[in-house]
Amino acid sequence: MGIVAGLDSSPDFTRIVVCDADTGAVLRQGYAPHPLETAEGGGRPSDVDPQAWLLSLGEAAGGGLLEGVQAIGVSAQQNALVPLDAQGNTVRPALVGGDKRAQAAAADLIDRLGSREAWAEAVGCVPQAPLPIAKLRWLARTEPENAQRVGTLLQAHDWLVWQLLGRPARRTTDRGGASGTGYWSAASGSWRPDLVELALGHQAVLPEVLGPGDAAGTTPEGLIISAGTGETMAAAFGLGVRAGDAVVSLGASGSVMAVHHEALVDSSGAITSLADATGMHLPVVHTLNAVRAPRATAEMLGLDGGLEELSELAVKSTPGAHGLVLLPYLEGEKTPNLPHTAGTLSGLRRESMRPEHLARAAFEGMLCGLADALDVLRGRGVEVRRVFLLGAAAELHAVQGAAPMLFGTQVVVPQPADYAAIGAARQAAWAMTGQLPMWQGAATQVFEPGEELAVGQAVRQQYRAVREQIHPGAFA
Repeated sequence: MGIVAGLDSSPDFTRIVVCDADTGAVLRQGYAPHPLETAEGGGRPSDVDPQAWLLSLGEAAGGGLLEGVQAIGVSAQQNALVPLDAQGNTVRPALVGGDKRAQAAAADLIDRLGSREAWAEAVGCVPQAPLPIAKLRWLARTEPENAQRVGTLLQAHDWLVWQLLGRPARRTTDRGGASGTGYWSAASGSWRPDLVELALGHQAVLPEVLGPGDAAGTTPEGLIISAGTGETMAAAFGLGVRAGDAVVSLGASGSVMAVHHEALVDSSGAITSLADATGMHLPVVHTLNAVRAPRATAEMLGLDGGLEELSELAVKSTPGAHGLVLLPYLEGEKTPNLPHTAGTLSGLRRESMRPEHLARAAFEGMLCGLADALDVLRGRGVEVRRVFLLGAAAELHAVQGAAPMLFGTQVVVPQPADYAAIGAARQAAWAMTGQLPMWQGAATQVFEPGEELAVGQAVRQQYRAVREQIHPGAFA
């Protein structure tokens, strides 16, 4: 028996779980917010001194939390670019999050390589503002002196692993984190230094990509540090998803990812081809609209109880919402690719113009939009036998009642837990023992489509008919 720890350095805080290496049982937990200043105008800052992550880590690990721990795994926020100079010092604060400053830089990169299709073929994704490669191009265009000083490129989890090991000459990453940079190909399993040069204007040293279960190193005290990975990959590992599983995340926007045996190259750019933390792949499809559609509906109806009250209202309606269909494209849409469109409410009749039917249409529109994204993966041969539904909205009765029949498969809702930190701890156990830990998966509620499957198909057909009428050929 051994004890391992997993730390998750998210955009706002550090969480640490200490686990039994054999069973995965959580023994102790720690938490600390990052000491960050609020950005001008509110929200998260786009520039962060990485030392804030270390300070948060130290506070979360206080009180002897890590006593007896033999190995540590690190999960950290994705899309964070940490540029280092030749001496290993940060050239400037890390560029983090969905940095809108890099939107023009992303478009510039697409033009420089020739097309969206060329990027999809090269690295399995198309440059967007949050990606490190777009941030790198922004740096070269707006801070050329800093760009010239860049010697090495790391991500957040790479930098934290390097710090835990005492800043050795060797710098490492994992394939999961590397696949989200925009300059590593999940299909070939290799860096694309030519794309780094295209973005930055010169070459930079890239970390060694470790395999699943590899250790990044051992501290002088004998503490094993595993390779680390991005939050998405760590959460998937902590949940215990496997081939045949998909994960649908319900945030303001949405995402659908699935475990697959190979990288998917999608010339349209709809699929982002990520690698996971186990040697498999995580193709991802994003939507711009998920919970924002029912939330906006609750506001329009003047419901003080927000989504919970909207859900209670929706269950008073029936599947199909008496013919009301909401295309939830309130912010434009990425899947299908309709960036400049707006949402549509169709099927207004006297009998359908009731609050409960509008509430039902809002949830069905959100879920049908995500089912469209799921079908993009199914259309490329990805098998989906079970869907994990994540996010606070997954707890709503209206969502749990409609999701199985609209997704056409079993839906599981995991109990809330620090899955990214648990996944990091599981990776640490793998590095320590040399064997993939067979920990018990997440505790879940399970919902089956049952006899409602045909009803769900009819609701989706109603949704498709409206979508094709308003946006013909959107998925051509």
